[in-house]
Amino acid sequence: MFEYFPTGPYTWNLGVVATLNSGGLIDEVDRACRPIKDAANAGEDAGTPDFLRAWTALTEQLVGQAEEAEKAGHTRTAGQLYARATNYLSQAERMLSHADPDRVPSYRRLLELAQKAFDLHSPRVSRVAVPYEGTTLPAYFSQAPATDDGPAPVIVLVNGLDSTKEHMYSSGHWEELAARGISCLMLDQPGTGEALRLQGLTARIDTEAWAGAAVDWLETRPDVDARRIGITGWSLGGYYAPRAAAFEQRFALCVAWGANHDWGAVQRRRRQREGERPVPHYWGHVLWVWGFEGDEDHLDPFLDFADGVNLDGVVERITVPFLIAHGANDRQIPLAMAHRSHEQAVNSPKCELRVFTPEEGATEHIGLDHLPYVSTFVADWVADTFAELAARH
Repeated sequence: MFEYFPTGPYTWNLGVVATLNSGGLIDEVDRACRPIKDAANAGEDAGTPDFLRAWTALTEQLVGQAEEAEKAGHTRTAGQLYARATNYLSQAERMLSHADPDRVPSYRRLLELAQKAFDLHSPRVSRVAVPYEGTTLPAYFSQAPATDDGPAPVIVLVNGLDSTKEHMYSSGHWEELAARGISCLMLDQPGTGEALRLQGLTARIDTEAWAGAAVDWLETRPDVDARRIGITGWSLGGYYAPRAAAFEQRFALCVAWGANHDWGAVQRRRRQREGERPVPHYWGHVLWVWGFEGDEDHLDPFLDFADGVNLDGVVERITVPFLIAHGANDRQIPLAMAHRSHEQAVNSPKCELRVFTPEEGATEHIGLDHLPYVSTFVADWVADTFAELAARH
C-alpha cells in the first residue's frame, strides 16, 4: 500500500489511499498533507485535529474555485471540483472523535457539498429517505440510464464501521453499476453516516430489519426490477450484508466486500493490540456506533455483546448467489474469515471467493489500495449474476 506518511499511523495512510482511489488528485492531497507530516509522528489521535484543518483548507480552496467556475457558467468544472471537495472532506470527517465539536458541523458541510456535486456533476444521483420504524434512513439513489427503458436491477450498498454514503458516492462504485444497467441505493444504515451523526440511530445485530425496510421502499419504485434487488456491504458491511441476505429472502444476491465473519473476535484481537484499526479514537468510535456507554478501560460488557456480531449459523441460511471479496494482506480482518464464510455458505447456489493478491494490488482492507480494481470486479460479478437471474426468470 502507498504510505504517504512513512512513519505515520496506518489510519492516516489508509485515509490517503482511500482518497486517491476515490477520485482524489495526488497534487491536491500532497499540498494538504505536506504541512502535517510532523503531526503524524505525534500519533493518530493527537494529530487528528491537524489532519482536519489541513484537509478542510484544501476542501474550501476547491469550493472557492467551484464557485468561481459556476459563476462563469463552467458547470462541468464546478461539478468536478465539488465532487473532489466531497471526497476530501468525507475522509477528514471520518477521522474525528465522535465527541469532537467539529464533527457535526463538518458533516453538515459535507452534505451541502455532496448536493452541489449531484446538481452539477451527477444529476442521476439524488437524495432520498427510506421509511424505517417511525423515522427514515438517509440515502442517495443512483438511477441507472437503463431505467429510461423500463425497470432495472438495483444494489443496496451499505457502509462499514466508519464510512458514509458520501464515501460510497466518492468511490464511484455506483457509476460502475450504472454503466452495467444497475441502479444503486447508497444507504446510511443505523450506526453509520447521517443516520448516526444527525439522527442518533445506532447499529444493530439484526440487520435484516433495516435492510428489509430498504427493500420495501425499492419495491414501490416503478424504475426498480423487484425480482433483482441485491445487497453489497464493505468492511463491517461484510457482516451486515450477509446477515441481511440470510434473513431477508427478497434479496436476489449478496456481496461481502471484505469478509467480516466474526467481528467480535476482531474486537478481542484489537484489545490485545493485534491487527490494525480503521480510525483514530477507535474504542470511542465503536461504542458510539453501537450505542454503548463506557471507555477503553471498561470494555467487557461491550465485547460480550460484540461476540454476537458473528455469521456462524447465519451464512448457511443464504440461498442466493454470494460473492466474498477479500484482500490477501488485509491488516484489519484476517483472510481466514473469508474462507470461513465461503466454507459455511453451503446453501448458496453460486458462492464464490475472490482473494486479491499483492501481485495484482487491492490486497489491503476492502482493496482500498487499488479500489477501482475491486469495484469493477464486483460490478462485473453483480451484472453477470443479475443477467443469469433474468435468463432464469
